[in-house]
Amino acid sequence: MRAIFLSTLWLCLSLCLDALSLSGRRVETEGGAEIREEKLLRRVRRGWMWNQFFLQEEYTGSDYQYIGKLQSDQDHGNGLVKYVLSGEGAGTIFVIDENNGDLHATRRLDREEKAFYILKATVVNKRTGQRLEPETEFTVKLHDINDNEPHFSKDVYIGSVPERSDIGTSVIQVTATDADDSMYGNSAKLVYSISQGHPYFSVDPNTGVIRTALGPGDMDREQREHYQVVIEAKDMAGQRGGLTGTTIVNISLTDVNDNPPRFAQSIYQFRVLESAKSGASVGRIKATDKDIGKNAEMYFTIISGDGMDMFDISTDKDTQEGVITVSKPLDYERKQSYTVEIQVQNTQVDPRFMSASSKDMATVRIGIEDVDEPPLFDKASYLMEVKEDAAVGVALGSISAMDPDGARSPVKYSIDRLTDMDRLFNVHPGNGSVFLLKSLDREESAWHNISVIASELNNPRQSSHVPVFIHLLDINDNAPTFANIYETFVCERTKAGQRIQTVSAVDADEPSTGHKFFFSLAPEGTHRSNFTVRDNGDNTAGILTRRASYSRLHQSVYLVPVVITDGDYPMQSSTGTLTVRVCTCDREGNMELCNAEALSSSPGLSTGALIAILLCAIILLMIVVLFTALKHQRKQEPLIISKEDVRDNVVSYNDEGGGEEDTQAFDIGALRHPDAAAALEESAKQRRDIMPTDTLLFPPHCRSAPVAPSLILPPVSMALQDNGDVREFINQRVLDNDCNPTAPPYDSLATYAYEGAGSVAESLSSLGSASSEAEQDYHYLSDWGPRFRKLADLYGGEDSDFS
Repeated sequence: MRAIFLSTLWLCLSLCLDALSLSGRRVETEGGAEIREEKLLRRVRRGWMWNQFFLQEEYTGSDYQYIGKLQSDQDHGNGLVKYVLSGEGAGTIFVIDENNGDLHATRRLDREEKAFYILKATVVNKRTGQRLEPETEFTVKLHDINDNEPHFSKDVYIGSVPERSDIGTSVIQVTATDADDSMYGNSAKLVYSISQGHPYFSVDPNTGVIRTALGPGDMDREQREHYQVVIEAKDMAGQRGGLTGTTIVNISLTDVNDNPPRFAQSIYQFRVLESAKSGASVGRIKATDKDIGKNAEMYFTIISGDGMDMFDISTDKDTQEGVITVSKPLDYERKQSYTVEIQVQNTQVDPRFMSASSKDMATVRIGIEDVDEPPLFDKASYLMEVKEDAAVGVALGSISAMDPDGARSPVKYSIDRLTDMDRLFNVHPGNGSVFLLKSLDREESAWHNISVIASELNNPRQSSHVPVFIHLLDINDNAPTFANIYETFVCERTKAGQRIQTVSAVDADEPSTGHKFFFSLAPEGTHRSNFTVRDNGDNTAGILTRRASYSRLHQSVYLVPVVITDGDYPMQSSTGTLTVRVCTCDREGNMELCNAEALSSSPGLSTGALIAILLCAIILLMIVVLFTALKHQRKQEPLIISKEDVRDNVVSYNDEGGGEEDTQAFDIGALRHPDAAAALEESAKQRRDIMPTDTLLFPPHCRSAPVAPSLILPPVSMALQDNGDVREFINQRVLDNDCNPTAPPYDSLATYAYEGAGSVAESLSSLGSASSEAEQDYHYLSDWGPRFRKLADLYGGEDSDFS
């Protein structure tokens, strides 16, 4: 009110000053003389009686809107003064009458667009154009009217508030503005009100804050979640005639955990196979919750029942279902059904709504279904012990398995041979006794791990395995031996009782009380011994000299036999040999010279060993070279490899002609007398080694007429008189070859495949003959001519070379 009062006072003072100015000017123009009021103003530089004008916005008249009148002291009414206007809107928005100084607005103005204008005015002489006064600035201000309605910052507001909130809980604040002048009147004074949304919400009339108007029991999200509220803003302080603006506010109730989960039913029933493994799913149960989001998350627990130890329950995070799973092996023969009590509740509980009804209970009955199960062993594994000298067939122990089903099918036992590749063990198929198939040796392997299979006799596919660990117990069956190969030396000049070597022993056995070895000189070395053995009592012994001097030339090497005996039962002993070489030493006892067999004081190979290795390498290289050369050399096979196989060999000749007796194989006269060559053409077709008896191609004795065997073959013994068909066949073939001019030379080998017909022996081979070669007479082969001379030499000679 104070601001309104000051504005009104300022406006009145301005109007009064304008009136005084106009009054003074009017007096001046009418009287033409100076009056008292003008003298009181004491103007010095200019005659202007004004500095600002006021104009109401949104003028709706048809004429120009009159603003005021300008008059200068230089205007004496004689028409020589011209008023000139410049500045913002001069000539377009504002115009002045150049003769009398009246100022007008040419169009409708809006204060919200521009609240004031700054103009400048002066007067000039019309005739000369000379400025009579300096230019003076003045302001035209627009008076505001209520021409703008309130506007909200958003067309639609979105707010939220938790359900079941108390009355007066703030939801959201809306804000509206008015373009009118807030310093002038009530045009920009706004009041908020709610036009839609009763009775759930209310709005503060001054601040625009929306609050809940109902109590917690009426604001339930599960009943109604979304609300639309219309807010109104009115200027003029809400008085009649004020302008209004509206906006929409969409309000949602957010969820709180005010509803517990509830099972869809009170009893659930499931069935599961007894063979289900641990972790296998049995079934799912579901509970509903009216809340959403995290407020609807729940977890399930088993709180009672005879199946608490056999089953477990967890929550599926995606579906919020309770998943019942198997936690321990099931056995239909032991128990056929289980009952559990399951509880469900929210993971996040609001203390304001927590009560005894925040949890829900359900009963779950689980039935077990019988399946055909494999045999079950009474132990998870078996351990058996046996002495390593146990005889083959000795029982090591027994295993036991039974069919857990009600049928109690018989069980058959066997060994998985993949775990007993050497077939050392076996098991009785009926009673499960494990026994030896082969003898064992602990020193080779102290443990044997096998797997025994138990399968149902009626259904072998139902089987199970069990590991059997067999431990071999040690017996004293190994004699102790030297720990190393001991070689030492003794100086030619020494003293009796000098220790030259300390020896120790090892034993493959492992007695329970530990090793105990005894050392002594072998009986064969006691007589005339040059060294003695002293047992140190700590499983070692010292080798001592028995005399003060040794001769390297007399004997360079001594072999000392040492008997090593263990202390276990039965006692085992062995004899180890210590090599002692005689060497020349210095005064301190350091070795200086030994023969070639003496110990090498430096590690590595000796020169002799290197030379031997080099010689071996050279010999191997020569063998390779020789083998390669022999491989490339072509060897001529012998004419006859074996006399025993002469009948199966074909003798080949590389002669170009008919041999030394073939004197008519080539006639040089044919070249000297060409005219006689044609006359000799017919005779050239006949064989020259056989005298023809006819002018025909085949002589008479070469015809197919039978020839007496006596003409060709000599008399044979009585043992061959029955082989007439063979002789006839051979004679016929010999005659054919002799009479054939196209046959090869006479000393070529002709092979006949005729075995004979109707022979009692049924074969020409001597392998199947009843008579031996000693009964045959092959001297007649020498009478067959040069072609059978080779056969006569082979079969007609002495048989002393054949065994």
